[in-house]
Amino acid sequence: MKVKKKSWYLTIGGILTACMLVFTAIGLFWTPYSPTAVSAPDRSASPSAAHPFGCDQLGRDVLSRTLEGAGSTLTIALAVLAVGAVCGLVIGALCGYYGGVADALIMRLCDAVAAFPSVLLALVVLALTGPGKYNVIGALGVLFIPSFARLVRGEFLKYRDRDFVQSARLMGVSQLRIIFVHILPNIWPVLLSGLTIGFNNAVLAEASMSYLGIGVNATEPSLGYMLKDAQGVLFTLPWCTIFPALAAVLLILGVGLLGEGIRERMGGTAA
Repeated sequence: MKVKKKSWYLTIGGILTACMLVFTAIGLFWTPYSPTAVSAPDRSASPSAAHPFGCDQLGRDVLSRTLEGAGSTLTIALAVLAVGAVCGLVIGALCGYYGGVADALIMRLCDAVAAFPSVLLALVVLALTGPGKYNVIGALGVLFIPSFARLVRGEFLKYRDRDFVQSARLMGVSQLRIIFVHILPNIWPVLLSGLTIGFNNAVLAEASMSYLGIGVNATEPSLGYMLKDAQGVLFTLPWCTIFPALAAVLLILGVGLLGEGIRERMGGTAA
């Protein structure tokens, strides 16, 4: 029964994630219409063969905007995850393995940052630096570092005194090799779970900031910006809200289920 549950996680999550990756990849290279092109005859047009997702109040094709918006959101989320995960991994690994005063000081700094909601701090930073894709990536990426650092540090504290680590030290293996070759592979199930959660948080954070008007610029639409743009026509043009929201939900759900399935499969194999 347990194996079947894992299989469903992997299957459903894999299908949803693959479909959304294909969808966003298409948007990076091709859209049926220009996402910013305004067409007076197509204003408020309902879904049809010519415009499968309909048009917004300005006559812009919602399918084209959803394709580009999903690609923009995915790119930003991956960039944020790369900054936060790589920096957090290095900091957490070194702090967890070596400990000492530096570890205590860095972890207290992480605690101070984690005490405040990351989106709120990012909003403060963006209010000072202004909206834009790279400003969003920088602000969220830095604020995601403490969560990854704490996660990796906790795992390294469990493994740094294990027998295989002690044996490697006795054999004269370098400290960095022990950290990144001997210990790091053992924390992949936990790290993978953190990566999927971090990715979903990055998508939600970017969408939230863009919805509030302090995310990406209007010239580079994201799913969050599309929802902000459609809030005034929520009941008269529901397709302007439904399709971007559905794209965000399916992306988050797919990655979450896929990560959970892989984590449980890896955890089961290791056990």
